Amino acid sequence: MKEKVELSILFDFYGELLKSHNKHVFEDYILNDLSLSEIAEDQGISRQGVFDIVKRCSRQLKDYEEKLCLVKKFEETKEKVNRIKEISEQMMESKNHNCLEEIIMISDKILKDL
Repeated sequence: MKEKVELSILFDFYGELLKSHNKHVFEDYILNDLSLSEIAEDQGISRQGVFDIVKRCSRQLKDYEEKLCLVKKFEETKEKVNRIKEISEQMMESKNHNCLEEIIMISDKILKDL
């Protein structure tokens, strides 16, 4: 299950880079949760052909992430923004303005990473 979640995230980021036919097959398998047999029947290809396309697309998506690191950068930025939100909420509650330095530091990291 974890593998499918990971692949669906990679597909969200890099799916448009796949060939159209492969993209549709992969989307049916990962996002629409169709079986290899259902996809094979729908696409008019063998079950093995569907399996090969899914494996090839999975490898391609992982290769894209390894080279571009967009998902990793997204997750890191998300963590930083969540930390800014936490600090801001703490400041609102305590009316403590000493946390501004940390907010500025985290913001600078986000901007640098972009």
